[in-house]
Amino acid sequence: MYLYTANHYIDVMPFLLQGLQYTLLITFVGVFFGFIIGAIFGLMRISNNKLVYGIATVYVEIVRGTPLLAQIFFLYFGLPELLGVNLDKLTASILAIALNAGAYIAEIVRGSVQSVEKGQTEAGRSLGLSSSQTMRYIIWPQALKRMIPPLGNQFIISLKDTSLFSAIAVTDILYQGRQYASGTFVYFEPYLMVCVFYLIITIPSMVILRRYERRLERE
Repeated sequence: MYLYTANHYIDVMPFLLQGLQYTLLITFVGVFFGFIIGAIFGLMRISNNKLVYGIATVYVEIVRGTPLLAQIFFLYFGLPELLGVNLDKLTASILAIALNAGAYIAEIVRGSVQSVEKGQTEAGRSLGLSSSQTMRYIIWPQALKRMIPPLGNQFIISLKDTSLFSAIAVTDILYQGRQYASGTFVYFEPYLMVCVFYLIITIPSMVILRRYERRLERE
């Protein structure tokens, strides 16, 4: 039981700062691997090979069609029973964010690549470049530039989604706020500060994204 003090706004800070470390770790590592997964499956989604396209489509539709919380429970509780693979809470959290974000990033990649004018592909082939070289040197750099705003939005979404991991006792920002509230029986201040912490992270990110989008519009 935590000692009562009048200034819970200050007393809750150490708890939330500890949770912030896990929130940022899960978000950055998860989205990093999510981008790798999304880039692979996004390119598979534009493949002419029906098997490759089918595999990517199944992954994207399953992940996008099921709640993230259900995916978390499946990875943390279901896999040990199914495969005998025990994942610790942090690993399960990063994997869940990576797989979930990867499905949405795959659609971002697919849309960005397909938005590049077909004439760019034809120009690359006329220069004697192979399909992979055209993608690497001509299409991908242009598509990557267009991906940045939606990738930034996905980062913010994934950051907020980390609050769901408190359901498996990951000590993120929300979990730490809940711990403080349950120990002091004070709820307004800790949960308000939880919201403030998320806003401190997300608002600068949104401002940067808006400025980048305006710069893209001017180009």
